[in-house]
Amino acid sequence: MAFSRSFLKSTGLTDEQITAVIEEHTAVTDALKADRDKYKEQAEKAADLQKQLDEASGGEDWKQKYEDEHEAFEDFKTKTAQEAESAKVRAAYRKLLTEEKISEKRLDSIIRVTDFGKMKLGKDGSLDREDELRKAINDEWSEFKTTVTEKGATVDKPPQTGNGRLTKADILKIEDTSARQKAIAENLDLFQK
Repeated sequence: MAFSRSFLKSTGLTDEQITAVIEEHTAVTDALKADRDKYKEQAEKAADLQKQLDEASGGEDWKQKYEDEHEAFEDFKTKTAQEAESAKVRAAYRKLLTEEKISEKRLDSIIRVTDFGKMKLGKDGSLDREDELRKAINDEWSEFKTTVTEKGATVDKPPQTGNGRLTKADILKIEDTSARQKAIAENLDLFQK
């Protein structure tokens, strides 16, 4: 059904009322058409902007690029945390080797061939199952243990005190000529009478 003067006349409206309704209807329709044209123009501009953006980005999918970068960053954070944990485990194991008296020269070699995959740190910073690790160290690396022996200082000739002074007879009994002459020189007072 069309919105026309004859339709409005059939509803019982006067000519003045029909003119007022048609004018109002035309104003609303014109406003809607203006809005439609404005939105159509904006849509065309948006399409042009999207086309320019795609050309500027080289056709890259920014969402995918963001997700890839985010995933790479998360992998980096995980790897960094694992490396830090691994370094702590290695340091704790090195300390354990040192406590078990493994030679300093062999520590780096032992650490290089050790599998740290199953070793974990406890809350106190020491290795979990430390007793088992100590036993394994002593079983596997015992030939690299260092032993420390303490030896007192050697004294070639005990110091002479006043009590151990040689007599003239003792000096004359010395068979080595140079040693006897030295003893005579040190005890000259015995030979000056």
